[in-house]
Amino acid sequence: MSHDHGHDHKGKAAPAWKHDGVRVIAANQLDANTAQTPGMNRAAAINFARVGAQKLWAGTVTIHADAKTGAHHHGHLESVIYVVRGRARMRWGEKLEFTAEAGPGDFIYVPPYVPHQEINASATETLECVLCRSDGEAVAVNLDIEPVEKPESVLWVDPTHPHGGI
Repeated sequence: MSHDHGHDHKGKAAPAWKHDGVRVIAANQLDANTAQTPGMNRAAAINFARVGAQKLWAGTVTIHADAKTGAHHHGHLESVIYVVRGRARMRWGEKLEFTAEAGPGDFIYVPPYVPHQEINASATETLECVLCRSDGEAVAVNLDIEPVEKPESVLWVDPTHPHGGI
């Protein structure tokens, strides 16, 4: 097979696309044997062990109604959380002194080493999210933090959204 996309296949065996190409991981095949934080349930879909992913980890996170996780960070990894169902309240900082909320369709970005806590802001509905991280292995460092009583609410402000967003 010949294709032009900026690299040379000469002298290499043809890729085994059937088994080394696209992978579909069914919802009932997620793996809960991954790094966990008290208060949430993570399940891996994509990682090095499951599909050979070199630079990302993806899976699901659920937090029961009116529950919260323990404080933690993910080391050198960047994380992106997409809220599928429910309302997420995030707290972050050395004393979890900042807070923001996200709802269905919203994305949350967590930079490396940022202490944070996920909270289900609903007393009746399970919070369901999709999570992606910037490495094929899961890293969760659980922390013992005494949080401030009243965190400061933070709106996202950037050049595209100069008046903030929720």
